[in-house]
Amino acid sequence: MPLHPVAARLEARILRQAEAARAEIAAFCGELIRIPTVNPPGENYRECAALLGDRLAAAGFEVTFDDPPADACPPGSAAYPRRNVIGRLESPLGGGGRRLHLNGHLDVVPAGSGWTTDPFSGAVRDGAVWGRGASDMKGGVAAAFFAAIVLQRAGARLGGTLEISGTADEETGGHAGVAWLAESGQIARDTDAVIIPEPFGSRRVCVGHRGVYWFRVVAEGEVAHGSMPFLGRNAIADLAPLLEEIRNEWVPELAARRTALPVVPEGARVATVNVNSIRGGQAGAGTESPQVPDRAELVVDRRFLPEEGLEAVREEVAHRVRACADREPGRRYRVEELLTVEPVRTPAGSLATEAVRYGVRGALGAEVEEVASPGTYDHKHVARVAGVPDCVAYGPGILELAHRPGEHCPVDELVHSTGALALAAAAVLGTR
Repeated sequence: MPLHPVAARLEARILRQAEAARAEIAAFCGELIRIPTVNPPGENYRECAALLGDRLAAAGFEVTFDDPPADACPPGSAAYPRRNVIGRLESPLGGGGRRLHLNGHLDVVPAGSGWTTDPFSGAVRDGAVWGRGASDMKGGVAAAFFAAIVLQRAGARLGGTLEISGTADEETGGHAGVAWLAESGQIARDTDAVIIPEPFGSRRVCVGHRGVYWFRVVAEGEVAHGSMPFLGRNAIADLAPLLEEIRNEWVPELAARRTALPVVPEGARVATVNVNSIRGGQAGAGTESPQVPDRAELVVDRRFLPEEGLEAVREEVAHRVRACADREPGRRYRVEELLTVEPVRTPAGSLATEAVRYGVRGALGAEVEEVASPGTYDHKHVARVAGVPDCVAYGPGILELAHRPGEHCPVDELVHSTGALALAAAAVLGTR
């Protein structure tokens, strides 16, 4: 589908308005940060959705708040209710135009240690907004909202429908957020393009991600008194050889597999494996009794390439684990699948990709770099559940700061991305 070029005078007004809104964009990003929507467990969604919803309503959007059903939410989340917010701005020129959806997730990961300032201050200093979520991705939510605002201030009359949503739980899979909106038809096949302002930076557009195969390996031993360990079988000890094989064999072998997908950073352009957690025996039980542990487990995060394929990865993991077990009589492992995500790739020359390319040229005078994500994001739900292949990620921030102490987003990034998103929206929907 072709873009609608933006008239030169209107483009100049849009970019002037983006620059004029510099302090407002940074301040709104800080407001969002100061609502600590920490996930897990999933705190303060209603307050954050209300803030965004109020702003959208004041800008003329029709606003809907959506509370997903319990079966769409993670176990135990009843104490932390999920809420999504969707704003729709219909064209003043009548129906029949395109539909563009800008989606950002409202949740952030826990702050963790290592901060030298309040991680939820939302302070604006040294040319940046500081705090957990500044880059990932409350800066993106602020840029998406202000893209609509600067279009209005510039006098642009859009020829189609602009939607902006703030959603739950992306950091834990997105099932109560974008996946639920897709399943319930609120992000639907009649959407022409989706842009997710994840923090890949104002000069890069993300066109896909690697796949995920998360699994648990359970070692099954035999319980005995801790003073007579020879009468039992230690399940923790049985995991040690598998851990050694993962470190000494799996890691280097996978590092030799490289994808054509333009994944960033460079180290993520190969297949990877990471041991997420190890549990065994009476760990976490408080006072322990003398026992040989009869159960131990490790959770493994295997990121795979489009060239590998999920079935091949699943079979390879089963073979490797079985082979390790077979090297010693009595050693028993069981593999439990936890999560699978297929890789995604935006079709070449898609409307969303070309719109972002157009916006970056106008706002920054630069050519956008196409990249792919080392991890997954809500693109997977847009493409596979909603059935909208035309989806990219483009937004402000520094990818390498996501989830780290000292997270911040340069104000220049916010302003540049706001201008580029506004031009991209105008080019998709057309203006009068």
